[in-house]
Amino acid sequence: MKTSRNLTNLEIAELLRDIAASYQLKDDKQNRFKIIAYQRAADAVEHASSELKDLWDDGKLKEVPGIGESIAEHLDELFKTGKSKHFEEVMEGLDPFMFELMKIPGVGVKTANRLVSELKIKSFTDLKSALSEGKIAGLTGFGEESQSAISKSLLEFEKKPAARNLFPYASQIAGELIKWMKSSKSVIKIDPLGSLRRKAATVGDIDISVASNNPDEAVLHFTKYPKATRILEKGQRSASIIIPGSIQVDLMVSDPKGYGSLLQHFTGSKHHNIALRERALKMGLSVSDYGIKKLKSDKLELFSNEEDFYKRLGLDYIPPEIREDSGEIDAALNHKLPKLVELSDVKADLQIHSSFDIETSHDLGESSMEEIIDRAGELGYEYLAFTEHNPSKSKHNEKQIVDILKRKREKIDQLNYSISESKRNRVKKVFNSLEIDILTEGGLPVPDAGMETLDFALVSIHSSFRLARDEMTKRVLSALVHPRSKIFAHPTARKINEREGVELNWPMIFEFCKKNNKWIEINCDPARLDLPDVLVREAVKAGVMLSFGTDAHHKDGMYNMEFGVNVARRGWCERSNVVNCLGIVEFEKMLGGDN
Repeated sequence: MKTSRNLTNLEIAELLRDIAASYQLKDDKQNRFKIIAYQRAADAVEHASSELKDLWDDGKLKEVPGIGESIAEHLDELFKTGKSKHFEEVMEGLDPFMFELMKIPGVGVKTANRLVSELKIKSFTDLKSALSEGKIAGLTGFGEESQSAISKSLLEFEKKPAARNLFPYASQIAGELIKWMKSSKSVIKIDPLGSLRRKAATVGDIDISVASNNPDEAVLHFTKYPKATRILEKGQRSASIIIPGSIQVDLMVSDPKGYGSLLQHFTGSKHHNIALRERALKMGLSVSDYGIKKLKSDKLELFSNEEDFYKRLGLDYIPPEIREDSGEIDAALNHKLPKLVELSDVKADLQIHSSFDIETSHDLGESSMEEIIDRAGELGYEYLAFTEHNPSKSKHNEKQIVDILKRKREKIDQLNYSISESKRNRVKKVFNSLEIDILTEGGLPVPDAGMETLDFALVSIHSSFRLARDEMTKRVLSALVHPRSKIFAHPTARKINEREGVELNWPMIFEFCKKNNKWIEINCDPARLDLPDVLVREAVKAGVMLSFGTDAHHKDGMYNMEFGVNVARRGWCERSNVVNCLGIVEFEKMLGGDN
């Protein structure tokens, strides 16, 4: 068991999952609710927007959804002393390597426990030896088939990269496979499932569902996918394959009459489905991936679509992106679900880097301003902002910085004159902006005379990421005080799979932005997707206006807007919450609002 007062969120989530697994071994029916509670808490901690230790410091541990009174008390002891007596008691007598074995796909807690207790496996080297000597097949209830499955899973586990795939990459892979499946006449409907359909920032294995009257043919076609490197399983209505990158793809086939039930069941998060089952039980119903039936009845109601499935439970249709058990079921029951923002609602891109040479220490864009304007017109935008990085402070004096910014101002003015004279482009105006580094002490590396050349500025963190939360918060607020500072760009400064976000006092940031008409960006770069969806939800609740910016450094990067919209939708964001969903007239009114 990991013990420390300074465990990261991921380490705490792993610990909570180990506790849930430990309860599973006790075979006590009373433990069912404890298992669910710890699994739910683990998910909540893993996706928390702040470090749990910081929340504990502020006395807000119990405010994290999924952390109840009992678990909060045990975590309180962990943070105070570096260990929890309760956690130690639950895990007492269990070999620590059992939990390592559980990381292998398909190896559950009971299997892992038998391997360490009966075969004395204490390392992956021991496991490989047991496999090569056929010892696992000799265990009661295992056999050659189970041993072969563990061997194959271990091979994939060792090959598989630790990081999950970014959504666009997973989506592209799924898209190619879906295209292949559609070439079969046996496929009537096909959809991605799980975190991919919920459009999460990262995706693990890829799951796909198919509606078909000929499941055998659909499964056969799936296993013949040209990029498949290995077939893991091939059944009557399901199959699993491995494709390059050691990515597992699972297929599930349903009769068209019951397709809605399967689609719903394998789209929602685990906790969404648990909450849905609880709702059904209160109505005297039982739900599954096959359909809905009354308790103590064998008659199954089939649903060809999800809308009818949710309607049978007295609920409005819940969009896939928000099926996370974060209040969506109550909202659907009371007809209070948000009308989520759509890509077609977006009227502008408010972070783009052109090739205009601003002599920055950061990277320049690759496309000219003219090329970007043409692309914006193709996308149906009414306006956009050019937000090159600020000129290098170390290589220029203040006068030189101002001169560079005046030169850019002249270029923008010329472009706007050309736009007003031309009728060939839907873009009505371009704004002169800048993405400005927030210095460590909170200052901005652009003098006031340079700031005056801008219509507005984005401010962002590009250095000193590990400041303490209070110091980092003060740093950001100091930068946002300037009248020209309008947008807090990629606000957590995270890089998915590379760098965790900075620690900020988000309630204080939200309160300041709401009071002073400042906006917070949802950066659409797939490696950022920042503000994260959990914080988008909090910003929306706080009444803070958000903005979309692709952070494009090439005109093709402007297509990344859809990924930011996905994040906004997962954060319950509506069109009215986003400034660049406003038309040009309304946007300029917002831009000119009191600071």
